[in-house]
Amino acid sequence: MSARILIVDDLFPNVKLLETKLSLEYFDVLAAMNGPDALAICEKGLCDLVLLDVMMPGMDGFEVCRRLKSNPNTAHLPVVMVTALDQPSDRLRGLDAGADDFLTKPIDDTALFTRVRSLVRLKAVTDELRSRAMASRDFGMGDPLALAAAETGLDASILLVEDRPGSADRLAAALGQHHTLTVEADPHKALVLATEGAFDLALVSLDLQGFDGLRLCSQLRSLDRTRTMPVMMIAEAHDRARVTRGLEFGVHDYLMRPVDRNELVARVRTQVRRRRFSDTLRGAVQASMELAITDGLTGLHNRRYLDSHLGALFREATLRNRPVAALMLDIDRFKTINDTFGHEAGDEVLKAFADRVRTHTRGIDIVARYGGEEIVIILPDAEAEGAYGIAERIRERIELVPFAIQRDTRTVSVTVSIGVSWRRPGDADPADMLKRADVALYRAKSAGRNRVEAAAA
Repeated sequence: MSARILIVDDLFPNVKLLETKLSLEYFDVLAAMNGPDALAICEKGLCDLVLLDVMMPGMDGFEVCRRLKSNPNTAHLPVVMVTALDQPSDRLRGLDAGADDFLTKPIDDTALFTRVRSLVRLKAVTDELRSRAMASRDFGMGDPLALAAAETGLDASILLVEDRPGSADRLAAALGQHHTLTVEADPHKALVLATEGAFDLALVSLDLQGFDGLRLCSQLRSLDRTRTMPVMMIAEAHDRARVTRGLEFGVHDYLMRPVDRNELVARVRTQVRRRRFSDTLRGAVQASMELAITDGLTGLHNRRYLDSHLGALFREATLRNRPVAALMLDIDRFKTINDTFGHEAGDEVLKAFADRVRTHTRGIDIVARYGGEEIVIILPDAEAEGAYGIAERIRERIELVPFAIQRDTRTVSVTVSIGVSWRRPGDADPADMLKRADVALYRAKSAGRNRVEAAAA
């Protein structure tokens, strides 16, 4: 997996050593000799991961990391701090600044390559979400990157899989101040809990009695319900080979026993923050997709959605010789409502009209605003007689109860005319069916409105 790695170190020999190692593994390498240059490179989006030396004159690595993680444009960049400092307090300071991991000098090559590849894979997923989420700004939804970067990583729901009571108690005491913890000693029950619950993170002990904790990690990473949930391993010193394997197949992080309380809290917060960062972007993507196919006023599908889905539905109905019908609805004398009560009242009526129509359709039906006050309903597996009955029921419900105008607490009586059509063997495409429904609607209007007309035989 190729990626662009930025090495930040004020000592040229250190830069060259890392550059040589990474180049041999087919990574593209950039270098910066100080903090400001590193920030500029990251701001321009020129790298995929930062290997950041801690001890630099002027702006040290902690400050560089803090600035990267507080900037919405660079908060997604994985940062691995490289340092000769090996005290827990130093790791904690880096993790508090937002670092994704630490490598201690002299750097172990296996640890370097494993961690770089793992973080690059995670960033590739995040990049895809970021690019799609930015489209949500075009719909006036604000900046999803700023919202995602503001996440604190606290108040998470955590699943701890640990069968040592003493260890479980210590871990629970450390995390319980900021998170809600569920402890499960049985790995089989833990897997069920993980798939049924809404956990933000799972902590898994690798040395469970009679069970390979790494297998549980693999299952959590492969199941659809838990694939996006961060998984952290808790391992003994002799488990480094298994830790490496876990990172290779997608486990997010690990802690070595004896677990430092502060490092545990910091690493958990980092993983929760990253997961929520991705969830926020994923939510923005989903929202923008919905807005792209939804009419903003009525909440129904829009013409774009209708055009893109009707063709496939019609072809399948033709292939399987299944019926499909179309209703075309138009509010009677809608212009009079606008002229009498104002366009704001007209919008209220149109929205309430759409809501009422929606309640009398099935989940498989396509209900779309066709334009103005017209609504089209596509009814899969509906014969002509059944479609006519549905149209008549909608017409009755619209006429039965007047529509409220909230602005001046009045009501207005509304009626609807409906044209009904259905697929015929000679139809080349759904446009033929819709045209007949439109003609039938015109006849309903001409015959006095507030009525249902079926397409001519």
